[in-house]
Amino acid sequence: MTLEIPCEIPAGAHNPVEPFLRMDRMPHIWCPGCGIGTTVNCFTRALLDSKADLDKVAIVSGIGCTGRVAGYANLDSFHTTHGRAIPFATGLKLANPELQVVVYSGDGDLFAIGGNHFIHAARRNMDLKVICVNNLTYAMTGGQTAPTTPSQVISATSPYGVFEPSFNLVALADAAGASYVARWTTYHVKQLSRSMEEVLNKKGFCFIEVLSPCPTLYQRRNKMGDGLDAMKFYKQVSKVRHGAPTSECALTKSGEIVVGKFVDRDRPDYLELLRAQMKASLGDRYTEPTQAGMPVSQAEVPCSC
Repeated sequence: MTLEIPCEIPAGAHNPVEPFLRMDRMPHIWCPGCGIGTTVNCFTRALLDSKADLDKVAIVSGIGCTGRVAGYANLDSFHTTHGRAIPFATGLKLANPELQVVVYSGDGDLFAIGGNHFIHAARRNMDLKVICVNNLTYAMTGGQTAPTTPSQVISATSPYGVFEPSFNLVALADAAGASYVARWTTYHVKQLSRSMEEVLNKKGFCFIEVLSPCPTLYQRRNKMGDGLDAMKFYKQVSKVRHGAPTSECALTKSGEIVVGKFVDRDRPDYLELLRAQMKASLGDRYTEPTQAGMPVSQAEVPCSC
């Protein structure tokens, strides 16, 4: 979907992204060196560059540090229960297909309690844009091991080092059927903004993983320095490989980070498939949906029970 109605920047704005934020809620709660604010800056610039109609953009987020994004964005938003951002977003999209629905949450929320929702939304190719800020830990609750925490990392619940394998998020999204899959770090701000703009103009289930530092917990426990050290680390070990097989993009504690756009394919989204099925089944009795709402039929569907 191409968003055509341009945003207007008030003449008195001190910063181009200011109209996209709830300035009365500043300063934000994120720690010094945290990368979540950087991702928000990239997202607001993507909204600006895509000329999005802000009345048709909604943000849904779950629980955790990244979940607070919904409260700072000057958009219609839902701050949902833990792990349920995607189900809420799905309902929002089905109730009003004209909306551009963005899920903005963290790795713990999306891939632990929310993991099942993620894979099925990708399988269905639900028209959602999922931005996952991956700091490799449960940051808000004290730095526990998450499904994304690499092997040998020290955390609050793994004082001798993580020994479990972690998820490769881009491979998971690819295998589940996502239409768009990319990974960047908070060092790659221009590339990240460009990817965010691309997904705002693409149909289907789109996934962007953003590696972000957590200096307060993850880096301190693992003696990896502060936020600036994280930027230096990302710069040194990141390698751009567009189109790389996602199975080769797993993360380790200190090894190479493969970034880039890995998947960009076109396939019918959930609503397109639903409408085609209803039309094939009901023929002339089927009525196309109105601007907001699910498809409806002019006649009741006979019960086969």
